[in-house]
Amino acid sequence: MKLALIAFCLACCSVLPARASDLAAYTEQLPPLNYQDGAQLTGFATDLLRMVAHDADLSLSIELQPWARAYRTVLDTPDTVIFSMTRTPEREPLFLWVGPISPRHIKLYRLSARRDINIQDEADLMHYTHGAMFESAAAKKLAGLGLQPGQGLDLGATDEITLKKLLLGRTDTVAMLDWAMAWQMKQQRLKPQQVRPAWLLDGGSQYWFALNRHTQPYKVKRLQAALNQISADGRLQALRQKYLAE
Repeated sequence: MKLALIAFCLACCSVLPARASDLAAYTEQLPPLNYQDGAQLTGFATDLLRMVAHDADLSLSIELQPWARAYRTVLDTPDTVIFSMTRTPEREPLFLWVGPISPRHIKLYRLSARRDINIQDEADLMHYTHGAMFESAAAKKLAGLGLQPGQGLDLGATDEITLKKLLLGRTDTVAMLDWAMAWQMKQQRLKPQQVRPAWLLDGGSQYWFALNRHTQPYKVKRLQAALNQISADGRLQALRQKYLAE
């Protein structure tokens, strides 16, 4: 009977689920900050979050999801994280924040040879055609300034496509995150000198890790302390150089 009891207990233990991670994180495809590379999730912010969680002694799972689904999941689920998130006044009360992890600059780029393009203020934007990725923050910013598809705004499915349109002369400028531009230039084996910033479209925000408001406070404190230490000891800058050097 004792042997049978032991066998029963072992069988029960074998079907118990593994302990859930201390934090479940969700992100979107946004190279070089976070992206899928084969079977691996990688990128500056992805690697940074793993490093921060490790130093905070918190287990972590990361999943790639469409942004809207990830956003809703983290709003509704304690102990979850979404990244890379722009911290805005509208989002401020909805999440707990760990960061900042990087600046966020969207710029208009022109070909270096196009010296005829001169943008001194927002009114000058109306004189040119600007490429941007469909549904991106850059596209929405340009639309908010009065540009529309077919009327000064040319939309592409990816940053890669919008850059190729610029190179082919189909647009006068392209709107892109500065690090995304550096990444695309590297991926397409182009020389950095081929393009130049023509206008800072949006430079007032930063990227953060955003956590569900009901996440246990000690986890948030550990994560922020770990990030502070990683920034102080040089590991943050080394990671930045790995992925984001312009």
